[in-house]
Amino acid sequence: MPSPLILTRVPVEDAPEPSDPELVERARGGEREAFGFLYRRHQAYVYRFARAMTGSAALAEDIVQEVFLALMRDLDRYDASRAGLRTYLFGVARNLARYKTRSLRRLISLDQVEEAVGRDDPAAALSSNEETRHLRRCLGALPARYREVIILCDLQELDYAETAVVLKVPIGTVRSRLHRGRRLLIERLRRRDGVPVAKRCLI
Repeated sequence: MPSPLILTRVPVEDAPEPSDPELVERARGGEREAFGFLYRRHQAYVYRFARAMTGSAALAEDIVQEVFLALMRDLDRYDASRAGLRTYLFGVARNLARYKTRSLRRLISLDQVEEAVGRDDPAAALSSNEETRHLRRCLGALPARYREVIILCDLQELDYAETAVVLKVPIGTVRSRLHRGRRLLIERLRRRDGVPVAKRCLI
């Protein structure tokens, strides 16, 4: 009598997620789901970058929407050989953040922005302690050229080359701005209630 046939189940590995260049090509071909995949993959990173740059949750949300609308409009112009997609998106977000921040500061100060949006910002509830608010104020008070390089390198963890692509500057400029920006930020963080660092050391 022949042996009974034994069927063994071969585990099927999950298919790897498609790469950004693959999704971009599919989106260029009109596949909506491919673009939606790109949005879900990158929108949180763009939001955090825009939030840190502007100090405003509302502005950050607007920037996210405008960044991805720009990507949808300019898909044919994006060149994956020149920059990764996230780096490219940070570049678009950076330009929008600088424009919106300049416009906003004609009407309202950064501290007022924090106060205005903080009550309705869920993220603010998670970072409501005094030290975090102080850090955000100090970071927001830095000149834009130092603030953006700190956000990209220290918060978003881009390397020097990627940051240089976003900012459209040489790598050496990234290094020097980061060094100077960190020094300025540390100096501001050590100030409390308008007391300079030198005087605090004597208290």
